[in-house]
Amino acid sequence: MSYLAVGVSPGNVPVYHSTNLKVNDRRLRVAELVLRCLICGLGVVAAALVGTDTQVKEIFTVQKKAKFTDMKALVFLVVANGIVSAYSLVQVVRCVVSMVRGNVLFSKPIAWIIFSGDQVMAYVCVAAVGAATQSAVLAKLGQPELQWMKICNMYDKFCNQVGEGIASALLVSLSTVLLSCVSAFNLFRLYGGNKNKTTVASRW
Repeated sequence: MSYLAVGVSPGNVPVYHSTNLKVNDRRLRVAELVLRCLICGLGVVAAALVGTDTQVKEIFTVQKKAKFTDMKALVFLVVANGIVSAYSLVQVVRCVVSMVRGNVLFSKPIAWIIFSGDQVMAYVCVAAVGAATQSAVLAKLGQPELQWMKICNMYDKFCNQVGEGIASALLVSLSTVLLSCVSAFNLFRLYGGNKNKTTVASRW
């Protein structure tokens, strides 16, 4: 009888579940690291494509130069992608250090800071892509009702490169939205973990 009592020791259950939690946590960390690296790389690409885009066109012996600063939405896009790339680089370093040290959980204040930062980056990127896309559509199709002419007929190379930059920025914004969900999970599981620990402790 005493043998059976020892065999049902409550210490066996947490060890089994903690192993699964460590495996899932490691996978989540790798996914987070990949997303942050992707955001950093694509953000630099988007900012570089739009920020370095220029085209000179001669119209009636007068040279006109198109550049991204002519559209405030494109300036916003470049700045937003530059900021999110720098932020993601800092977070990549944090993720690598965390993986090397083997820390499983964050403290709540740090988790809140990361969650808030990821949320802000997601909103900024989505807003920048939306504004740039609207400007690109007007440049491509024009607005006859307001007598706004199409400019992509004249600056085709400029518009094509801007389109590539917006496509990269779109991938960045989607990745930031997904990453904000990951950081939300990392934050709220701290509260869920404490609740479970309290429940288990009360049972024993």
